[in-house]
This record gives sequence, C-alpha cells and structure tokens, in this order.
Amino acid sequence: MKLSEIQDLIKFVAKSGVNEVELQTKDVKIVIKTKNGNGKHAETVVVQAAAPAIAAPVTQVAAPPAAQAPLPAVAVVSQPEKNTTADDAKYISIKSPMIGTFYRASGPDKPAFVNVGDEVAPGKAVCIIEAMKLFNEIESDIKGKIVKILVNDASPVEYDQALFLVDPS
Repeated sequence: MKLSEIQDLIKFVAKSGVNEVELQTKDVKIVIKTKNGNGKHAETVVVQAAAPAIAAPVTQVAAPPAAQAPLPAVAVVSQPEKNTTADDAKYISIKSPMIGTFYRASGPDKPAFVNVGDEVAPGKAVCIIEAMKLFNEIESDIKGKIVKILVNDASPVEYDQALFLVDPS
C-alpha cells in the first residue's frame, strides 16, 4: 500500500466521523483511531506483516495546514526481528529515538563516532540520525562497550529500532 493511499484513508476516516477503522491485507494491517470520547486523539498504526525483499526508504508525513480539520497522528510499527541470538540477550541496545537516516560519522571524511570495542558512557555521541534535513546527534544513555553495530551507514531507521548492542559489564 502506497503512502498516498494511507494518507487518503486517514483523511477519509477523519472526515467521516468514524471512531475506529481496521484494514488488513496480506502484507499490511492498518488501524486508524480518531477522536475518542474524552476528546483526545488516538494513533494510527501501520503494521507491515511480511518484510519486503528490498528495504524502502522511510517517508515522513508533513503536518497539514492549520485551516484543515486535525488529522490523527501516524505511527509506523515494524515487526520485531527474529534473528537475535541467545548471546545478544545479555546485551543492552541503544535504540533510535526517531525515524530518519543513520550515519556513523559526522561527515564522509570524518571518523566514526564509535566502533566495535569502543567504550561508551552516558552523554557520549554514538551516531547521527538525519530527519527532515536536520542532523541529530544520538548519545548513549548507558555505560559499556560496543559489541555490535546493527545498522549499516546511510540506512533508514525507524523509531525504537536497535542501533548498537552494548555490553554493560
């Protein structure tokens, strides 16, 4: 399902006055919840059931103009990866706080912020995530040693996606 089709569906549901709509195909499940009884907006959730053969770039939805009726928030939730081993369970992951493009260094000719085997401490920059032409430095919130880098440089990442595995011992 294309992003424009999802946006059209969200607009349609917002205008129709329906509180909740659920649509499921073989590849995608979409649940749209609009204003509930207490006046708060619920979220629209898009779950992709089958992983695509090629990772598509993540497109962000721009905020609607103020003149339009407010639309529900959009959240994209991916299925958890099942390729983690039992050894990885003892490690803590540093996760992406946003959707964007992951970069290991501040520039193509600059050294990587961290490499496997490097020590990190709370507040130490570990990568950059570009979102909407803004480069956001991501800092470690734990102390330990980087044991695995889970994302390739210049790859799209999603909210709460694990970026690094850290051995806290």
